Amino acid sequence: MNETIVSMKGICKSFPGVKALDNVQLELRSGEVLALLGENGAGKSTLMKILSGVYTRDAGTMEIFGQQYGDLTPKQAQEIGVAIIHQELNMCRHLSVAENMFLGREERRGIVLSNRKMEQEAKRVLDELKIDIDPHQVVGDLPVSKQQMVEIAKALSTKARILIMDEPTSALTSKEIDELFRIIRQLKANGYGIIYISHRLEELQHIVDRVSIMRDGQYITSMNFQDATMDEIIAHMVGREIKEKFPRVTCPKGKKIFEVKNLNAGRMVRDVSFDLYEGEIVGFAGLMGAGRTETTRAIFGVDPKESGELILDGQAVTIQKPRDAIRAGIVLAPEDRKKDGLCTKLSIRHNIALPNLDLLCGPLGVVSRQKEDAMCQQAVENLKIKTPGVDIDAGNLSGGNQQKVVVGKWLARNSRVVIFDEPTRGIDVAAKVEIYNLMNQLKEQGIAVMFVSSEMPEVMGIADRIIVMCDGRITGEVMARETTQNEILTLATKFETKVASAAQ
Repeated sequence: MNETIVSMKGICKSFPGVKALDNVQLELRSGEVLALLGENGAGKSTLMKILSGVYTRDAGTMEIFGQQYGDLTPKQAQEIGVAIIHQELNMCRHLSVAENMFLGREERRGIVLSNRKMEQEAKRVLDELKIDIDPHQVVGDLPVSKQQMVEIAKALSTKARILIMDEPTSALTSKEIDELFRIIRQLKANGYGIIYISHRLEELQHIVDRVSIMRDGQYITSMNFQDATMDEIIAHMVGREIKEKFPRVTCPKGKKIFEVKNLNAGRMVRDVSFDLYEGEIVGFAGLMGAGRTETTRAIFGVDPKESGELILDGQAVTIQKPRDAIRAGIVLAPEDRKKDGLCTKLSIRHNIALPNLDLLCGPLGVVSRQKEDAMCQQAVENLKIKTPGVDIDAGNLSGGNQQKVVVGKWLARNSRVVIFDEPTRGIDVAAKVEIYNLMNQLKEQGIAVMFVSSEMPEVMGIADRIIVMCDGRITGEVMARETTQNEILTLATKFETKVASAAQ
């Protein structure tokens, strides 16, 4: 126990126009959870991809379980005992749990697959972790939390002793996070080394032994978690002290901009009504599955509406598809920015220009390069997007900068209503503050701001007014400065409480 199982020294890695890693070091011991921290773009993922064999390094040495290694392939890394669990889960949704766990290394009897042997081994690993999942179950039918447990079980079935977890709690409820932490503690007790990447710093106190901090592609420091304060950790990450985690500006409440009346859309949006005003930010709180995301999708025209009315600046608007919403001045920064908000294989330039072609094209339908350059440059400067240039693919940006590109393309339209769905998910503390400042900036400009967040402190810290949903309905509305987390949680579990009471 506590022997050094990974030692990386002097690691360097460059991509065209970007030095991603510059003389970085990392040390992991058996039986410990090491938090690898840093802002988006600090180089954490690049370093982990070198360790797991996805990238080759330009310079530096790497020692795993006491043996020197050069560049690894993903297969070699797996054979050595390194496994990475990505933020975007890497599963074949149509296959069973057992089939996913043994994908690419199937058990065979001669030329025939031995399904029974794979299912037995899958059950053994799941039982060892005390995870109640049937190996026959189709992965696509499992909730995200269970899929993540399958990823962990898959890693252990490869005999991995080094686990890299990248933002493992970003889509989990508090109850599911507790279950994940139980498994992490169990693995730690069994001598596994775990590298834990997360922007939710409040989680660290429950599982982390040490922290290693990176900034701008460089190693900054390592320390025992119990010897550091959260303010010290944040200062090392961002290179300065962040005085306000939730900056708030006060504006006079102006006229009503947007009104939703009796909106119905499927099972998760039932009779939803609310108003948005100038000079305020309205937060939507609730547990996962409360219907908040579904409400934003119905408003924006992604999902069909059964009934209801949308009124913008006193006039009824008809929104049947996103194009209608965009033209009306209602825009959405979606929950899954990579899947729904960006074309990751296109450049920043093209992502910003794509929904704004009506503003950029002349009478003959030709894009004005001058207007496009001005629009993109303004977005980069106003939102402080970290990039060598606007012709870099959006997929090469960090999570926080990708979020800024999503927002930037809408701000170019002078939109009237901006809806943010989980805008700070998977981004670092400094980038979060920039997103909050952006919301405040919109608020000061008289733009209606609505945002959905699963992080209660965030909703209470940034919103002026909070609307709470449960089971597809609005169950309460409170002023952020006059409420408590308990009051919001009570409203967020209103129907669950009634069901529990009726069952007794």
